[in-house]
Amino acid sequence: MQHSIKVWDILVRLFHWSLVLFFSLAYLTGEGDLETIHALIGYLIAALIGLRLIWGIIGTKYARFSNFIYRPAEVKAYLQSLMSRHPKHYLGHNPAGGLMVIIMLVTLALITWTGLETYAAEGKGPLANISLEVSSAYADDHHGSWSGGRGGDEFWEEVHEFTVNLMLILIFVHIIGVVISSLLHGENLPRAMLTGRKKIKEDKRLS
Repeated sequence: MQHSIKVWDILVRLFHWSLVLFFSLAYLTGEGDLETIHALIGYLIAALIGLRLIWGIIGTKYARFSNFIYRPAEVKAYLQSLMSRHPKHYLGHNPAGGLMVIIMLVTLALITWTGLETYAAEGKGPLANISLEVSSAYADDHHGSWSGGRGGDEFWEEVHEFTVNLMLILIFVHIIGVVISSLLHGENLPRAMLTGRKKIKEDKRLS
């Protein structure tokens, strides 16, 4: 017998699918003459990350970091249990999924930061204003010109591209993990992230 349980609240679901949309748009606008649009999307992604961090502390049960951050030993044990094709079922994120959420959030934060640094190296964005204020104060105090700065735009652009490519790899691994978990647990995880509900069997071991 199956019944459904509410797992993902509306904010978690909006965050997930908004991030999918905005990251895709950011990737598509990363080249060419769409720099301004690309930057605006980057600001939206930064805002989403900030909201998710707050919600991860004060949000609903399955949205909280405390619900899906596991010890390394538990992550290892879960990954090993996948080989048996009978892994323990979790209503929220399983240990591997929880770890992936954290890694992806950190990577997204790095993408946003390096994007801002790239923009600042071109004299644009909020970090450019900070850089100009610091350099102006330094020049005034030392009666000379400022020769420092935040680094060349080529350097930050390369780091930014690296973090984006890393995120693409993580997305691929995430999708594979969702497919495997859906098959092993007999549930449709993409649908659950749309409806917020998971269908489970009465005899499943839950956590």
